[in-house]
Amino acid sequence: MSAALAVAWQRLRGAARGGLVAALCRGLRSGPRDLAEAAASKEAETRGTTDLSPLILQRSSMRWDGKVYEEIPIAHIKATYNNTHVQVVTFDNMSLAHTSCGTEGFQNAKKGTAIAAQTAAMAAAVKARGKGVLHVRVMVKGLGPGRKAAIRGLTMGGLEVISITDNTPVPHNGCRPRKARRM
Repeated sequence: MSAALAVAWQRLRGAARGGLVAALCRGLRSGPRDLAEAAASKEAETRGTTDLSPLILQRSSMRWDGKVYEEIPIAHIKATYNNTHVQVVTFDNMSLAHTSCGTEGFQNAKKGTAIAAQTAAMAAAVKARGKGVLHVRVMVKGLGPGRKAAIRGLTMGGLEVISITDNTPVPHNGCRPRKARRM
């Protein structure tokens, strides 16, 4: 620390002797003309950011059936290895339709297939269409085989998918895994 202070002191002493004061005080504004230029440049910088801020803060003008993005119903897809659940809810979490592979008549290992997930999603889409839903946001959770098939089933059922969000929980090395299966 003292070495840095010594170097700074030597530079200051050398600058005071020679004409290097201007070199050290380059960032200092002293004259009225310099102050006016600094104020003008500062004003131009703030005006540039204030011109953009209304655009950033403004709500999106994109609408689907007169609804903004936040008011579009959400289709929750939970794809596990053994089953796939599809639930369509309003933006305030009131359930409109709920199906799973089991409720569509698939049993045992067939519940964990992509065809079963697609069928369940189509049934949920038809129920939601009956209640007036045309556009949905999709939130997918899980790593099962029915992830893509369920989204495909929603579109085949007559719903237009606006966005797809992955909400799969990922552990940050949380619990110890089970022992490896012996084959």
